[in-house]
Amino acid sequence: MSSRGFYDITEKIKETLLNSPHCNTVTTGDFTKLDLAKQTMYPLSHIIINNVSQEEQVLRFNISVACMDLVDVNKNETVDVFIGNNNEHDILNTQLAVLNELVERLRSGNLYTQKYQLDGVVNCEPFYDRFDNEVAGWVGTMDILIDNGINICT
Repeated sequence: MSSRGFYDITEKIKETLLNSPHCNTVTTGDFTKLDLAKQTMYPLSHIIINNVSQEEQVLRFNISVACMDLVDVNKNETVDVFIGNNNEHDILNTQLAVLNELVERLRSGNLYTQKYQLDGVVNCEPFYDRFDNEVAGWVGTMDILIDNGINICT
């Protein structure tokens, strides 16, 4: 008896994120062990498995996906106080689009038809300068249902 649920779901999410022109690298695991100082890896998406619930015939993965990019601060005087002198607005726009594409593929796209299915709503929270280097982006938290993969009848 074996199940590849963890491998399968993380690989499918990784593939989908990397298909975006606004994602260069996908990582997973503990955020504290991620070397965010490497500028060549941005824009970056990071998959965190929060927990897994075993339900009848399905596994419910509660997953957070953080999509981020480096903030580029312009040294020129700020002329637009709404946008400021950096690219945070651009980052928030592109990284939300990365999350949105993943969500729609889980909701009714190719991941849905492959039995990786979104359940409920996705909450996205913006963040600014969360880590040692200046990055901005979004964290989307969602429940994804997949087939349990365990057949006890054999």
